[in-house]
Amino acid sequence: MKTRRAATYWGMAVLLLLLAIAPACSVTRGGGNGGTGDAGAAPTATSGTPGSSPPPTSSVSTSPTAPPNVAVAQPLSGDFIGAVIAVSQRVKPAVVQVTSEETRFDQFNQPFTVPGGVGSGIIYDPAGYILTNNHVVAGAQSLRVSLPDGRSFPADVVGTDPQTDLAVLKIDGQNLPTAPLGDSNRLQVGEWVVAIGNALALPGGPTVTVGVVSALNRTGQEPGDSGEAGPFLFNVIQTDAAINPGNSGGPLVNLAGEVIGINTLVAGTTQSGFQAEGIGFALAISTVKPFADELVATGKVTHPYIGIRYTQLTPAIAAQLGIEGAISGVVVIEVVGGSPAEQVGLQSRDVITEIDGQPLTTESSLAEIVNTHRPGDTITLTVMRGSQETQVQVTLGTMPS
Repeated sequence: MKTRRAATYWGMAVLLLLLAIAPACSVTRGGGNGGTGDAGAAPTATSGTPGSSPPPTSSVSTSPTAPPNVAVAQPLSGDFIGAVIAVSQRVKPAVVQVTSEETRFDQFNQPFTVPGGVGSGIIYDPAGYILTNNHVVAGAQSLRVSLPDGRSFPADVVGTDPQTDLAVLKIDGQNLPTAPLGDSNRLQVGEWVVAIGNALALPGGPTVTVGVVSALNRTGQEPGDSGEAGPFLFNVIQTDAAINPGNSGGPLVNLAGEVIGINTLVAGTTQSGFQAEGIGFALAISTVKPFADELVATGKVTHPYIGIRYTQLTPAIAAQLGIEGAISGVVVIEVVGGSPAEQVGLQSRDVITEIDGQPLTTESSLAEIVNTHRPGDTITLTVMRGSQETQVQVTLGTMPS
């Protein structure tokens, strides 16, 4: 099934027209083969967020409406409608519109600035730090952040991480509203959540939609450049809260008013052409926060690296390679020069079936297992080369920026 990002990239000349018709200005994610073999590193918490004390932890109790022994975040109000209203009032002031700006030249060769695209973000620290998606800010010549209270600020990019589709921005302002970060590890399937963001860049401030947590720990794959598939995203929250173009980077919030996810993708069409409905995906805040801390501290995120491009092994490919038996794994398409994979002698057409004894049952398995390690760790690959099976130890490198 294909998915698409929830950010839009509209020129001002066509904005009103796009708002008048059904918008389709999102990037379609290419499914299928060709994923990169190196996903992100395991989250490593660093020092707390600069400029403020750590965000308050979630207050967790047994909700009167929840089954016994199911701990959920305590709603801001005792009734559902009141809770949604309270969440909106608490969080929406901190939800910002992120506008990428482009420089163009008029007929007299004088530069002027025009909006290039619109996404969302959430201020999570009074020092002005903002969480958003990398694809919201990628390629922007400059950025402007607009608050619901009417204020507008130029924004600096503190750091970006395409592997996790995360970016941290910073603005300088006084008395900035903030939203508390929750604990997505406590989420329950079926729990009510609220999505807030600048859907379709509609005037008048952020849009609020409501849904439930449809599933947890999903794995998704980002759209890539030049038609290739992008990196895998892990521990993703699935929700049926409406997420539209412009919502990318905006918060997914529990009824306690805590940010538990960053809205990132929506499902598109299946391979048979069926249009999916009510399926959106958000980066879990428990995954996001350590990466955000690393971006604030160093401006980048360090990921482990093998140095291969690969595709999932299929029966047809196995037959072409002369591999017999029902095995699963990935086929090496390319080995990057100078990479750890080249140093240990991996070759194109090698089939990797296991890492540290864990079978690679899906196309994302390799990246997911590598993602639990750090550069410098040594892993053991089970490799099939023709009919011969061998064990290869690889010391992970650092993914080039």
